[in-house]
Amino acid sequence: MSSVAPTHARISVIGAGPGGLTCARILQRRGLAVTVHDRDAGPEVRNQGGTLDLHADNGQIALREAGLLEEFFQLARPEGQEMRQLDPAGALLSHQLPKADELFKPEIDRGRLRDLLLDSLQPGTVQWGHALESVDGPADGPRQLRFADGSTVETDLVIGADGASSRVRPAVSPAVPQYSGVSFLEAWFNDVENSHPEIAELVGQGGAHAADGERGMFAQRNGGNHIRVYLIQRVPVDWISRSGLAADDTDAVRALLLERYAHWSPRLRRLITDNEGRYIQRPIFALPVPHTWEHNPTVTLLGDAAHLMPPLGVGVNLAMLDAAELAVALAESATVADAVRAYERTMLPRSAENAKILEGGAEFLLSVELPDLGDDEGDDKGDDAVRHAGR
Repeated sequence: MSSVAPTHARISVIGAGPGGLTCARILQRRGLAVTVHDRDAGPEVRNQGGTLDLHADNGQIALREAGLLEEFFQLARPEGQEMRQLDPAGALLSHQLPKADELFKPEIDRGRLRDLLLDSLQPGTVQWGHALESVDGPADGPRQLRFADGSTVETDLVIGADGASSRVRPAVSPAVPQYSGVSFLEAWFNDVENSHPEIAELVGQGGAHAADGERGMFAQRNGGNHIRVYLIQRVPVDWISRSGLAADDTDAVRALLLERYAHWSPRLRRLITDNEGRYIQRPIFALPVPHTWEHNPTVTLLGDAAHLMPPLGVGVNLAMLDAAELAVALAESATVADAVRAYERTMLPRSAENAKILEGGAEFLLSVELPDLGDDEGDDKGDDAVRHAGR
């Protein structure tokens, strides 16, 4: 079967995260039809995670192509670029303050970014409650999408934007993410200026990081007077159950953490003792380096589905840049196959280069040197870890 023209193609994006929604927005802006399928029952089903920063040299490029850059700046928090490095005794080692007009990587909460992208799409673009089970059909198309509810959709191009545990990836690659040996525990602090003023002062308007080589902490200001803290350890993936504990036994997990951080200052240990609610486990996974695949004219990947890496500042930014380049290629190519080939010719080498640089990079999160935590995360400052751990 010959490849169809993008103007006549049925284009299906799997996953309504920042990458998938950016791709859909730019496709619609370029006059192409697209449908997004997402496993969630609706946009408000679950918390979208914490804050991330969008860089001028990738994420912001995608938003400019989407026609949303100015709206992003109205929602973003430039003050979130502040960064503090502490030692385990609580002493301030370095303090980076953004300039008054600094907009290289302002912060935005994931939920606000998602709403910005969702609101820019034509009504009905996102089909909620569509959990993909498999991609079937011949490599040259058309493809059959099979969903958990028993429904099927025939399509000419499947774009896998469905994260770490992608159900699209097996259609082009047998690779599966591997555990890095480093795991996060996420803790939440709400109404911090009133309920946790000491922690609010410790963290400032951006992020604060401390590590001793074996364990670390990263605390980050979110919008709405919230702070998220990520307790970072080199541990087996099932370390909580190996310790004879249940993940939802918050008091027992806290007691174990206090033992492991016993030599840290009381000021920093409040990030373990004062959180609201249970801890959330976020083990860090990554795809093999490099992760490539043979060209397929009817299936391609973007973001974590294509190049899952440790959460060191590239996750969402690369996903959105992937999305923009793929959408533009589709708008400017004669056939879908030509567009996919042109996109992968740029994306695969770029992702391989970044993945090589960051290979084993989860260890940087434990280093006494301040890592560039960039976006995430989760990525992805821990929010990329959300993707790595699940969906």
